Amino acid sequence: MQTKNIGLRNIEVADTKISAIDGINGKLIYRGYDVLDLVKKSTFEETACLLLNDDLPTQDVLSLFSEKLVTTREIPEGLEKMLRSMPKAANPMDVLQSTVSMMAVHDTEKVDDRITNYSRAINLISKIPIIVACWDRIRNGQEIIQPSKKLNHAGNFLYMLTGKEPDTETARIFDICLILHAEHSFNASTFAAREVASTRANMYAAVSAAVGALSGELHGGANFQVMKMLLEIGSEEKVEPWIKNRLEKSQKIMGMGHAVYKTFDPRAEVLRELSRRLAEKTGQPWYAITKRVEEVTEEEMKKIKSSDIFPNVDLYSASVYYMLGIPMDLNTPIFAISRVSGWTSHIIEEKFAEAAPKPMLYRPKAVYVGKYCGPSGCEYVSIEKRLTQI
Repeated sequence: MQTKNIGLRNIEVADTKISAIDGINGKLIYRGYDVLDLVKKSTFEETACLLLNDDLPTQDVLSLFSEKLVTTREIPEGLEKMLRSMPKAANPMDVLQSTVSMMAVHDTEKVDDRITNYSRAINLISKIPIIVACWDRIRNGQEIIQPSKKLNHAGNFLYMLTGKEPDTETARIFDICLILHAEHSFNASTFAAREVASTRANMYAAVSAAVGALSGELHGGANFQVMKMLLEIGSEEKVEPWIKNRLEKSQKIMGMGHAVYKTFDPRAEVLRELSRRLAEKTGQPWYAITKRVEEVTEEEMKKIKSSDIFPNVDLYSASVYYMLGIPMDLNTPIFAISRVSGWTSHIIEEKFAEAAPKPMLYRPKAVYVGKYCGPSGCEYVSIEKRLTQI
């Protein structure tokens, strides 16, 4: 009997202390703390430290963590040469995945214990935004901007990307975006990272696998597709006919609906407000168009299925990044800039979980539904006697 492919949905594969999602009530928890509380009171640096350390850090711990993030911002000369050698039209996610893999070559530490992996996590969190910013400068024929030692994680990325120090409000908006995207339990890229880590591969290999999983449009690439949709629509008055035409053809509305949340994605709630603030600041129409997409899709889906549909994290993040002046094809790498804090936390947990009896190699079972010729298998026929296959 053929087993339906459900993408492992609702299949419990491991315990975790890192995050929890309550899809019914629209809650996202990092190490016991509500993400909506963290975006009001915390910073990305503190949130990343929380994810890696099981609880909110003391001032001394946070200061040391932030200092290490700053002092490890420079990328090795070999990685910069590699970036300069890549085709300028290369996909930024392909560039990022290749560069993350090469980071392993520049790591001379052979030990694979918890302390060493904690240092590797800081190295990855620090360098991934540098790689993304440097690549964007290189592909556009611009000089690389050297990292600032006085700007925070979010502000330094925007500075290296644009060459201009962001104002306080802009830097804080991007900082909140990084907090919101930092972790989301066993999503596709995190599961990929943990699966690779379960083989005892190094952290760079696991993060490289996560970057690969994130590159797909059904995962990290979704907000790029949302912005393409918004640009195609172009104005508020065109939203309703565009959505109706799309739904009549049974086509998906990007940014609407979620595999886990059955109510409003709490991250989308925050991003909607950030989009509104940026629209007021810049005078751009993307918040209004996005809001109308949300409203019309909800109205039309109720007519079709008599059920509610809600925006996910991608719907409003697309317009936020666009209004921050970030190139559309960097939307997914920016996701990685944030999510690497969650990935590395999961990799450490997978490798060194104290609560687990022993880390297990992931090995799911498949149901074979291919050709069956009896208990002994199919008879091998020599090539000259085989019928022509089309």
